[in-house]
Amino acid sequence: MSVKGFKSHPYIPNSVPEVEQEMLRELGLNSLEELHAEVPDEIILKDQMNLPEAFGSEYELRRHVEGVLKKNKTCADNLNFLGAGCWQHYVPAICDEVNGKGEFVTAYGGESYNDFGRFQSLFEYESLMAELVDMEVVNVPTMDWAQAAATAIRMGCRVADRTQVLLTGSIDPEKLAVIKNYCEPDLELVTVAIDNATGCMDLNDLKSKLSDKTGVVYFENPSYLGVLEVQAQQIADAAHAVGAQCVVGVDPISLGVVSVPRSYGADIVCGDLQPLGIHMNYGGGQSGFMATMDDPKYVLEFPSRLFGICCTNTPGEYAFGDVAYDRTSFGHLREKAKEYVGTQSALWGITAGVYLATMGPKGMQEVGETIMQNAQYAAKEIAGLNNVSIRFSTPFFKEFVVDFSKTGKTVEQINKALLDKGIFGGKDLSKDFPALGQCAMYCVTEIHTKEDIDRLVSALGEIL
Repeated sequence: MSVKGFKSHPYIPNSVPEVEQEMLRELGLNSLEELHAEVPDEIILKDQMNLPEAFGSEYELRRHVEGVLKKNKTCADNLNFLGAGCWQHYVPAICDEVNGKGEFVTAYGGESYNDFGRFQSLFEYESLMAELVDMEVVNVPTMDWAQAAATAIRMGCRVADRTQVLLTGSIDPEKLAVIKNYCEPDLELVTVAIDNATGCMDLNDLKSKLSDKTGVVYFENPSYLGVLEVQAQQIADAAHAVGAQCVVGVDPISLGVVSVPRSYGADIVCGDLQPLGIHMNYGGGQSGFMATMDDPKYVLEFPSRLFGICCTNTPGEYAFGDVAYDRTSFGHLREKAKEYVGTQSALWGITAGVYLATMGPKGMQEVGETIMQNAQYAAKEIAGLNNVSIRFSTPFFKEFVVDFSKTGKTVEQINKALLDKGIFGGKDLSKDFPALGQCAMYCVTEIHTKEDIDRLVSALGEIL
């Protein structure tokens, strides 16, 4: 899905024989095969690849690629109520204007010789994000929320010096798979059940599983299923009572109207920046963040870069630079670092900073209130349809679970019929959460008008 057209990126080919030979001569090689001499013979493809005939020009290639892309069904042409980790929000034009600047798009390492203000822009992002989550330290963005959650959990376990993790049972299965990939077998992951009526964490199950082995309790607010975790304070208190760290995942756009995790006991906060001025980009607009207080026991556990203001050798002169650089895998510690960090999504951090600076506290409150009002209206109207109900009784922010089990139709059938009407229906939960039956999770944000919601409800009424 995308709210704007996807464009094939132009490229400069180096396949002209004369150019290829010049490059090989510069490298001191006779053939491309020598370039890959270290690749083991047993994994080299011996057959010819099944590739179409080469295009004669860049124009022909571009025309072909754009024809393939037109087969996609996008949010530009359809009304969208899908969320589940990649949400459609309004993107102010200034966000695209700034993140499209060459000095940001092309900078990778961002060192002094190719910086052009990237250090400062990331410092400004971290400062704005810290204010939003009411924390003091924010990292340069990770790849996505899943990576941020996995890293935050590992950080929390190192702080607690324990290896057991209790996670909410409402977590996105794809996110859980990433967390397992990062954390197992070093850490023991234990799932805590959710209450069937509320969708919140089952406190009795949580308390029965807490012990002196528990290093981290992880939950999300709002949860993956959309509900607000109204027992957040009790969860954090229970975790702290056994000496565990409380790690909370959060949708940052909710924080204009919902209490920040630190207010109910979170030690580490993580989430995804995608709602903050970043297009969905076919699922590619993800960017994870982590935040803590300015305490060395947390700061020194961050594996990724932290930018701050520091003194220079010139009295009275200051600069933007790395904080505690030696703790990282790319600093002096190398393989002895606590965790490896690869490529990150710093460009989206800059974009989120632009969004937050543009919106300000009042703007974040207004967008949060608009989302909640729109979502409440949509849920009320959908629940008025015959044999349809809202699955959980707990308050929600922008996503809510609709139960179609009594309609005699599957979510798959309903969504197919909606797509025929130019509407993306809610996320089908029947495979990932079979205990819920035929349920779908609908997402409503500030981009949805009353007419959009009424169109959805009318379409559902006709289908059911």
